[in-house]
Amino acid sequence: MATDEEKGLDVQQVLPQKEQLITSSNETSIAQQTPAIKPRGVLAKLRVIEARLDTRLGIESDAIVRKRPEDKKDVSWTDELAMALLWASGTMNTSCFATGFLGWEFGLSLNQTILITIFASILGGVVTGYCATFGPAMGLRQMSVSRYSFGWWPNKMIAFLNCIQQIGWAAVSCITGGLALTAVSDGHVSLILGIVILAAIALLISFIGLNAILVYERYAWITFFVIFLIIFGETGKSADKSTPPSATGATQSGVILNLIAIVYGSSAAWCTTASDYYAHYRADVSRVKVFSMTAFGIAIPTSISMLAGCVAASALNNQPTWRNTYNNEGLGYLIQEMLYPRGFAKILLTVLVLSGINTNVISIYSASLSFQQLARPLALIPRFIWTLVSFACILALAVGGREQLNTYLQNFLSLLGYWCTSYGVILFEEHFIFRRGRFENYDLEAWNDPARLPLGVGAAVAFGLGVVSWCIGMNQTWFRAPLAKVIGSDGGDVANELTFLVTALGYLPARYLELKFVGR
Repeated sequence: MATDEEKGLDVQQVLPQKEQLITSSNETSIAQQTPAIKPRGVLAKLRVIEARLDTRLGIESDAIVRKRPEDKKDVSWTDELAMALLWASGTMNTSCFATGFLGWEFGLSLNQTILITIFASILGGVVTGYCATFGPAMGLRQMSVSRYSFGWWPNKMIAFLNCIQQIGWAAVSCITGGLALTAVSDGHVSLILGIVILAAIALLISFIGLNAILVYERYAWITFFVIFLIIFGETGKSADKSTPPSATGATQSGVILNLIAIVYGSSAAWCTTASDYYAHYRADVSRVKVFSMTAFGIAIPTSISMLAGCVAASALNNQPTWRNTYNNEGLGYLIQEMLYPRGFAKILLTVLVLSGINTNVISIYSASLSFQQLARPLALIPRFIWTLVSFACILALAVGGREQLNTYLQNFLSLLGYWCTSYGVILFEEHFIFRRGRFENYDLEAWNDPARLPLGVGAAVAFGLGVVSWCIGMNQTWFRAPLAKVIGSDGGDVANELTFLVTALGYLPARYLELKFVGR
């Protein structure tokens, strides 16, 4: 007898019969998309709990199920504006502020760092903006969208990588926010406790689901935008605009490439989650609008917070006291030292601590969706349970990596960009070359049916070639690749550039052969 996996059953809408009476009309219409099976034992009880939470508290329960055109509602211009504001809240935070210090630590001048930050942020935002356009047109979350390129089984690997990525992003955010909370409390709140507080608040918002996230993120960015403007004003007068870069020639080229990889990775990393927040928009919404709102909704606020870090870092050359505070006590105490008067600084730092919640909210929500797409049995487990699992993983990673913040940022953010480059290239070529740029050429009813989706051989081959490219071009503290070694004394990271080229060239013949011999 065929298993549920082989039948392609949609287990996401499975509820015991008695609980069907309290599900929303939206859930009922979605449940009719594919056959359903009935879970038993603990899973059945969990689904009963999920349905009750959805009915009484609005806890989202339809999760990864495709949003059909009839399930979507008209949205106002303010709802469309949320496409940009969502990312503004998620990127304008202490993590990006900390990343802004890397140019100074690499020995680059302030002017160089500013140009690199803006350019790389836009480049990464473009990748995410393109991926976001699939959400409204297909009504699917990002990991479901990529099934049409990666197929059923290879896409599970992509979903797993996305789980790791989102949890890692949230951990970085918890660490930087925890450092600020420790500083504002004059050491009375430990870093570990600060991490727990930030993760717990984000858990509460993500637990409710998309509606709560969109409402929170629509307004959260305003406060942090004002704070970063104040940081610009307080530190700009001490910024070092005259000191030349410490590195020259090939070595300077290498560190520039390293910084581009890090900043690009921080913006491109959102491409594996973008459609998660757009699946509820109508299919006829302008793709240009979706692309622009997302690309610049990421690039501009990311640049604002990172540039604040660039300016503050350069000021350390002219302010020995600030530099000593940063080296000995950390980022949180430095922010408190730079802002004046001290009482006002404490207030701002207290508010700034909350910026870490913005990133965590998005990361926890998207990670929970990716967990559900690792295997059908895992999709039986309600989304709110995966939210709790994501929360636990974030705590473990943040507490374990709290002592080496900058090293953690450099290594982690660079690695994010590598695989996101491959992901974006494969989706781009699949859509414009093999689907001829038309969503009519996608069998949207097949989104959850392995027998009707591509095998993913072409994507797996291209992605594998991309991995080889990472290993040839990356420049990390723990591994300097052969090609990276030849660029200056410190090496230069060319993994993204090499990955883009190799993936683009590799996917075309591999996908063509897949279509020729497999037919889907």
